[in-house]
Amino acid sequence: MNENTPISPTGLLDGKVGFVTGAGRGIGAAAARLFAREGARVVLAARTESELKAVTEEIRAAGGTAEHVLCDLADADSVRAAVDRAVDLYGRLDVAFNNGATIQPPGPLDQLSDAEFDRVAAVNLRGPWLAMKAEIAAIRATAGRGAIVNNSSVGSLAANPELPVYGAMKRAVNSLTASAAVTYGREGIRVNAVAPSLTLTEMVDEWERQSPGIIDRLTAQNPLGRAAAPEEIAQAAAWLLSDRASYVNGVILQVDGGVRA
Repeated sequence: MNENTPISPTGLLDGKVGFVTGAGRGIGAAAARLFAREGARVVLAARTESELKAVTEEIRAAGGTAEHVLCDLADADSVRAAVDRAVDLYGRLDVAFNNGATIQPPGPLDQLSDAEFDRVAAVNLRGPWLAMKAEIAAIRATAGRGAIVNNSSVGSLAANPELPVYGAMKRAVNSLTASAAVTYGREGIRVNAVAPSLTLTEMVDEWERQSPGIIDRLTAQNPLGRAAAPEEIAQAAAWLLSDRASYVNGVILQVDGGVRA
């Protein structure tokens, strides 16, 4: 398989209601499309309505079931309302992919402003924490059992001098993931994370604009000799959310082409 190989749907998420943050573009949009193809009814959440609407309409045109809701991960009320909207629409919540994130201006940690630190922390750490709280409550009250996947980064697994605060927040998400897995596993709510390496998204395009050459440099370090396509990360998240991963809990799954091997 490579990034251009089509994969036929197999009903991986048949009958499930799924919630995806950061679903207007990149990995989140790829995940929303994939989850719908795999049989889920999907609620897409993000801050930009035009992007959400475009992806939602694309899913519907392909025969899937999707709705969208505006959601700001830095706003607790907004996050709770978005998850509640999924339950209002479909009567339950089974699975959630906490993908939404923001990037920091690249560079040494002493060059990052206090305001930028707070912004990255609010979206990339507090956001997934708020989402998990709301999702666990919704799963517990409706489906009873379910699964959550957080989107981390291989940049959380080692020193990250290019994006030190981004890496630190993602490492904290790994810790939240493990703690939640242990806490809620006995209720039948599994919590895992995916840790992608360089993936060709709009966020990475912005990184390239600020650090010219970073895509080529990181691609050259990857054993597969290329970056990931967003759908390749989405495929891993879909499997972790599915019943086929029913005994997988508390894992930070590296989806990185072997760069951290």
